[in-house]
Amino acid sequence: MYPDAVIFDFDGVIVDTEPIHYQVFQDILEPIGLGYTWEEYTSTYMGFDDRDAFREAFRSAGKTLAPDRLQELINQKAGIFEQVVLRGVTPYSGVIELIQELSAKQIPLAISSGALRSDIMPILEQLDIKKYFSHIVTANDVPQSKPHPASYLSAKDKLLNSFPDQLNPASLIYAIEDTPAGIQSAKGAGLRVIAVTNSYPAEKLGQADAIVSSLTQLTEVHWPSV
Repeated sequence: MYPDAVIFDFDGVIVDTEPIHYQVFQDILEPIGLGYTWEEYTSTYMGFDDRDAFREAFRSAGKTLAPDRLQELINQKAGIFEQVVLRGVTPYSGVIELIQELSAKQIPLAISSGALRSDIMPILEQLDIKKYFSHIVTANDVPQSKPHPASYLSAKDKLLNSFPDQLNPASLIYAIEDTPAGIQSAKGAGLRVIAVTNSYPAEKLGQADAIVSSLTQLTEVHWPSV
């Protein structure tokens, strides 16, 4: 049994870029006294887009963040991140095979990510998988970050509009996520959710319809019945 369409999260689902994001945030925030631990990143910041992550770092320190300064920090992080990923990134086990398998079945695919488009596109091109996705919704495209459903709602609507003969509002559309915020976002958009334990243990992902330890489980066996 296959879904009618699948929307992938990006960081933590396709590639393990969360440690890179964390380190770049620290390179920028530590010199101004706003650094935080990896534990704080996973409990609070993971799932935020860059805008909300910087806002939260300033808010938690009781500091104000002007819009111009926020954009400056976002641009600074994007530049550093781009240089790091140019060295190469490794996809999670099974994800490339899963994307190719779904595409071969003519199942529409999209991405819903809180990352910037400039963070995502070079990696998709490196991995030669950009061609499989009909739509890529990023932090540049929606004003709210996950857990708000805006990103998934946008990706879902784009798929419905692009494939009217194949999809309708009652279609079984899955999201693949790795964070509690992402699961909440996808659920808010009316999607079924498969969570993969790449970033959080299973007990933190209980709102998902199904949980797998690796996306190889979706290529080797049928999709969970949810």
